[in-house]
Amino acid sequence: MGYGAWSSADWKKYSSAKISGKKVNDIYSATKLDPKYDPKMIKVRESFDSADHPVTTPIIIGLDVTGSMSDLLDVTAKKLGEMVKDILERQPVEGPQIMFCAVGDSRCDRSPLQATQFESDIRIASQLTDLWFEKGGGGNRFESYPLVWYFAANKTNTDAWNKRRKKGIIFTLGDDGFPEKLLKMEIEKVFGDNVREDIDTEALLAQVNRKYDVFHLMVMDGRSEEVVKLPEWRRLMGERAIAVTDVDAIPEIIVSLLESVAGRDTEDIINSWDGDTRLAVRNAIGGLPARKRSAVSGIVRF
Repeated sequence: MGYGAWSSADWKKYSSAKISGKKVNDIYSATKLDPKYDPKMIKVRESFDSADHPVTTPIIIGLDVTGSMSDLLDVTAKKLGEMVKDILERQPVEGPQIMFCAVGDSRCDRSPLQATQFESDIRIASQLTDLWFEKGGGGNRFESYPLVWYFAANKTNTDAWNKRRKKGIIFTLGDDGFPEKLLKMEIEKVFGDNVREDIDTEALLAQVNRKYDVFHLMVMDGRSEEVVKLPEWRRLMGERAIAVTDVDAIPEIIVSLLESVAGRDTEDIINSWDGDTRLAVRNAIGGLPARKRSAVSGIVRF
């Protein structure tokens, strides 16, 4: 997928009809899983080059849609156009194609993972607002963010990797910890796949890291380090576990991280924003060294 091109006019029209002046529950009005976003029904999601986009980069954004994340969903709904516009106009990576995933708890929720297509035009927005935000979750002190990694590692096919050995980028966003492993039974429940044994989260991250640069944005916003399991995320992912204290800045944070991963100078990234946004981005990435795509360690606080 990923044909067509994003236009500000399309976003303005879509936003006026579907987003502006509405509450989150009205924007995300689905009350059940749409089969076309059900991982059991998806053989593969494709991010392929085309005449419109001869060189493409797949980007996956996994949103925690459990009950505690209403603030994140509100920001996403209201600022999606700004984020996508900045990604496509600033071109931090070549030919960005964006997929959204809705993530819940595979041990509690009815639909713990949903996945849109990779798209490059207004379908990014329309498919996102098709997703069912179940607002479930359990009391087990984690959500099933590694489902996104399993999906990316096993259910995506990209020209970026096949033709150029160029990694895509994954962002998961949430306010909880992660499970130590994906259980054999939950992999079968969510994906319909029969695997021989449980998969350790650390091993799964190593697998998906072969084809994707992976980040997790830990949404603090008044939550304690204990709640979001910050030390555990830091041990698992190093610098790519990112503590976010202001959810309103998430779109700018994602754009800035894409630019940082691509090797753009940190000060140049900061100074490309204006006013309060510049301050938010400086607080976010000011301590990041300039770098190319490489393994990094430590943690960045937002």
